[in-house]
Order: sequence, then C-alpha cells, then structure tokens
Amino acid sequence: MSADPPRTTLAALVTPRLLTSDRPVKAAAYLLSTVLIAVLVAVPLGLLAFPWALLARQVATGTARTGSGLVLLALGAVLVAGLGPLVAWPLAAAERVRLRLVDARPVPPVRRAPFGLSWYRHPLTWRELAYAVLLVTVVPALYSVAALVLVLIVVCALSPWLVPGGEIDLGVTVITTPPQTVPYSVIGFAALVTVPYLLTAVAGVHGAAARALLHPRATEELHAELVEVSRSRARLVSAFEAERHRIERDLHDGAQQKLVGLTLQLGLARLDLPAASPAASAVETAHQQAKQLMTELRELIHGIRPNVLADLGLPAALRELADQSVVPVAVETDLPRRLPEQVEATAYFVVAEALTNVAKHSGATAVRVTARETAGLLTVEVRDDGRGGADPAHGTGLTGLADRVAAADGRMLLSSPPGGPTLIRTELPCA
Repeated sequence: MSADPPRTTLAALVTPRLLTSDRPVKAAAYLLSTVLIAVLVAVPLGLLAFPWALLARQVATGTARTGSGLVLLALGAVLVAGLGPLVAWPLAAAERVRLRLVDARPVPPVRRAPFGLSWYRHPLTWRELAYAVLLVTVVPALYSVAALVLVLIVVCALSPWLVPGGEIDLGVTVITTPPQTVPYSVIGFAALVTVPYLLTAVAGVHGAAARALLHPRATEELHAELVEVSRSRARLVSAFEAERHRIERDLHDGAQQKLVGLTLQLGLARLDLPAASPAASAVETAHQQAKQLMTELRELIHGIRPNVLADLGLPAALRELADQSVVPVAVETDLPRRLPEQVEATAYFVVAEALTNVAKHSGATAVRVTARETAGLLTVEVRDDGRGGADPAHGTGLTGLADRVAAADGRMLLSSPPGGPTLIRTELPCA
C-alpha cells in the first residue's frame, strides 16, 4: 500500500518526491499571487494607518507634540479598528480559497453574525485583521529574504557570463575576473536544487500562519453550533406554543360550542318527554354525560391555556392556582410589568405541577409561592413544609419540569432533604 500524499506544503518538504511533484509549482504560484494581493491590501490599510505614519515622521524629526501626538495615535486606532475589518473581510475570503494551493485539508465553514456590532465582537474578525496587518508587514520581510537568497544563487550560478560586463559584488566579496567565478558558479548550480525547497518552505510557513489565523478554531465552531442549537430550540418552543394556542382556540371555538349546543338540545328534549318514560331516562343520562364532558373539556382547555393567565397575567394566575390547591398556599409576587408570554406560561405550569406534586406526595400543610423579577430575570420559588426527599428519578414530574424550563433558556434548582422542607427554584430570563 502507498502512503497517503502529504496534505500540506510543509509536510511535503520531508518527502523524497518533492522535486517530482507539483508542490514547488503551486508554492511559486502562491508566492507570486501573494505579492499582488499584498500590494492591493497595503493601499487601503496604509490610508487607514496614515495618522500613525505622520506621527512616526514627527517623532523621527523631533517635531512631535504631546497633544497632537495623542490625537494622531487615537485617530489611527479608530480608523484601523473601525474600518480595518472591512478591508480584511474580503481579503480573508480570498485567502481561504487561495490557501488550497499549499494546504489540501478541508476548510471548515465560517459562521458569523450579520454585519453589525456583534460582527466586531467575533474573535475571527480581529484575527482576519491581524492577518491583513501580517500580510503587509511581516510577509514582505520574509519574501524579501527569500528573494535575496534566490537572487544570490542565480548570480553565483551565472557569474561566468556576468563578470565580463563588470565586477560582481556579493556583499562579502567582489568577483572581478572569470577564474574567480568558477567556485561560485559551481556552488550556485549546486544550490539551484535547493530552490524548490526554498519556495516550498516559505509558502508553507505563510500557509500555516494563514490557516491558524483565518480558519475558525474548534472552540469557535462548537460555540457557533451551540448558538445554532439554541436558536433552533427557541424556534421549536415558539412553534409548540403557537400550536398549543391553535389547539386551545379550536377546542374553545369549535368543540366546546358544539358540545354546549348538544347539551341544550338534550335538555330541551328531556322537557318534551314524559318524565316516567324510558326515553326520558335515556335522554336524562345523555344530558348528564354531556354536561360532565363539557366540564372536562373546559378543564382541558383551561389546562392548555388558562384564560386568567392570558387576560390578567402571572400574579392573578398564581393566585387562582392557590385557590384551587387542596393545601393552603400563600402567594407573594413582585412583577412590575407583564412578562413575555412564553415566560409566563413556563412559570405557570412549573408552579401548577409543583403544587400537584405537593398535594400528592409531600404531606405538607402549607406552601409558599414567590415570584419576582430582578434585572431581567424571573425567579419563582415553591416551598412546602412536607416530608421532603423529592427525587426526579422517582417519577414526580420534576425531570419534565426541568426540561421545560431549559427549553425556555432557564434553569431549575431543587432542594429536598429528607424531613423537608422542599424548595423548587426556577430562573427564567425575561429581558
């Protein structure tokens, strides 16, 4: 079996087949295209950083003043930080495509918020700006060193043909005669073999830096996925609430009204029949069953969406729950405004289920329900003086309550030591 080819240019440096592969050609294409892109980016970034350049000139000439210097420094920072990301954004998009020349690894998708204040809070925005600055500062220096080495190799190799036109100054020595060129020419031609490695190394280093700065990191990808999951969960909760409202409306306006009409018809039919007749007895039974069914349907509708909650809000709905409880319940609320519909519904059903659990399992003689909003957070507490020992694993509905609260982006806390008391605390964001 043949080994998998290296996926990056840096990894290809240590392979024996580099010279026969297309890696050096791709590296050269990457380097040449970088020069053009760096020039295009340097113009707008240079304009944005012009106050800094002016300040540097004043410092160099000794004409800088403290006041004007601070103004230039602040102005440059505002321009680079405010408008620099707009220059770096298209550059980053182009670089992610161009990077394929030196890096064959999959490119993860880039998820970011639409342009706005949140766009500036995204870490990737500032890493893109850092890459743009790197491209017009450090990269030219790196490429200049590589170009100098390349020119030196070529000049040494071609020195026998160049020296008749004049002396060759290599920096450390000067070649003036053809015999002097022989060792340099031999070294130059031998060094030509290293040129593909030089190009590949420089392109590989540049590509590695570009990938590190321009591609989302694992934590950012996870954060983006979590944000999308949260938004999806919010959409599902909203869809569930809308469907629940539709069911409640259909039952109230459709089935309940028809059942009311049926009950009236059965009552009228009973009056028209002789009291002692078998038919009257059957109609009486049907009439009672229809009234019982209407009561159950009304309770079902009330459980889906209590009218008092929709009309009067959470405080009134909690007091109604307290009136219906078989255990005495004291209600204390501090809610200066109507809360979002989903928050009110979640808090209501948490309290309703908690009171049901108290009546069934706790043996409590008193319950206290408190609800207050502080800094955009609704806190609802249900405390009873029962026997305690509540455990979600024992099927008391607490797990379902916690799931419902979590779906509203809140959290539920439970304290129920053996012997009591039991405290259920729910926190729901409502800003």
